[in-house]
Amino acid sequence: MSGPPAPGRDTPAPSPTPDSAPPRPAVAAAAAVVTALALAGGLAVGAGVLGGSAAPPALPPGADDSGARVETVPATSADRVRDLAADDRPSPEEEAAAPSPEWLDSTSAATGVPRRALEAYATAQLLLMVDRPECRVSWPTLAGIGEIESHHGTYTGGELGPDGRTTEDIIGIPLDGTNNTAAIRDTDGGDYDGDTEWDRAVGPMQFIPKTWTKWGADADGDGEADPHDMDDAAYTAARYLCAEGRDLTDDDGWWDAVLTYNESEEYANDVLDVAARLVADAG
Repeated sequence: MSGPPAPGRDTPAPSPTPDSAPPRPAVAAAAAVVTALALAGGLAVGAGVLGGSAAPPALPPGADDSGARVETVPATSADRVRDLAADDRPSPEEEAAAPSPEWLDSTSAATGVPRRALEAYATAQLLLMVDRPECRVSWPTLAGIGEIESHHGTYTGGELGPDGRTTEDIIGIPLDGTNNTAAIRDTDGGDYDGDTEWDRAVGPMQFIPKTWTKWGADADGDGEADPHDMDDAAYTAARYLCAEGRDLTDDDGWWDAVLTYNESEEYANDVLDVAARLVADAG
């Protein structure tokens, strides 16, 4: 069974909802107390378990476990050229495989996750199995975050194009200290979010520009780490979750990772709920 960290651990307190409590500081990856998009438009999220008697779902299975295993086809080294230092890149024989078209078709149909988004989540899992095998991050966790943050890149009415980029940029509200956000002055000159006064969370996985500048990686080999590209965003999210040697099949590791992504226990419970549903639906 999984659950939030026990009282007394050095972990963030639950974030307030937009209409119930004063602002709390923003977190490193997403945007603030709850996602910036949720504040802007009220995204539908899973029903988190906070303080109730019902047991929360089990953690998502690890990358190589039943329930999260991705069926693959061979991939050439040219298929995925990641933004890694030369010393960190795997040898050709260790290159990650690619999700099989048949697996993508059947899993997308079963779960409702758009096929192109699922491809990005599954590819990120496969890449991390090579880059950080001890982490064991799996696509249900990434898809749980992607569903809550942007409905898998469709929040603004667009969709993911064949190249993985959102057809409509997804940009959150200004992080100016209002609407229960922290105040974060512009850090990117408006390059990512179009705002030269305040930072805004950007892309389908809703990264703050300064976090993207540090962590953003090119997953699809197009020569650019683009937060509006789901391939890059999902891979970057996986790398971010796996930082500090975390194992996402361990209670402490999973909760630390997701609470670092968004400093809200309610948010982490929502991700857990969505991930559990996806695992069940995928069979």
